[in-house]
Amino acid sequence: MTREDLIKSAGELKKVIPEALNEYKEKRDKLVSIINDSMLKRADIKDLVGEKNFDMMKDNHKNHAMFVESIMSNPNPEVLTDTVLWVFRSYRSRGFHQNYWAAQLSTWIDIIKANLSKESFDAIYPLYNWFTINIPHFTNLSDKQLENFVDAPEHH
Repeated sequence: MTREDLIKSAGELKKVIPEALNEYKEKRDKLVSIINDSMLKRADIKDLVGEKNFDMMKDNHKNHAMFVESIMSNPNPEVLTDTVLWVFRSYRSRGFHQNYWAAQLSTWIDIIKANLSKESFDAIYPLYNWFTINIPHFTNLSDKQLENFVDAPEHH
């Protein structure tokens, strides 16, 4: 799948209803706190993020929640796709394992389901499902971008 395919699929996501966006906004800090606690309790957390990347992971969760809120407020398939690709590239280059995103996103989904109304969860879930089902594509595209960066003449 190409970047353009991801942008097209992101463009097919429905706009999130205002009530869901507002509930997410209201509970965002609580959701971030819960995901940080949940992820830090995982037995495999060092394998997922690296031994010295816990603060970076927490920053990612906070930034993720703010970004999701922004994208739900102002949907933009190109910004959504390019930002996720940047995140994959950036965090992978700092030692995050590709399995981190599957673990993180499944945890986000569980937390959102447990802490938001059913209506809000149902409205927001398609975005999280889009993130999740496209992990292999984000991984492949970001790996290619990292390889191209390393292979660039100015980096030798």
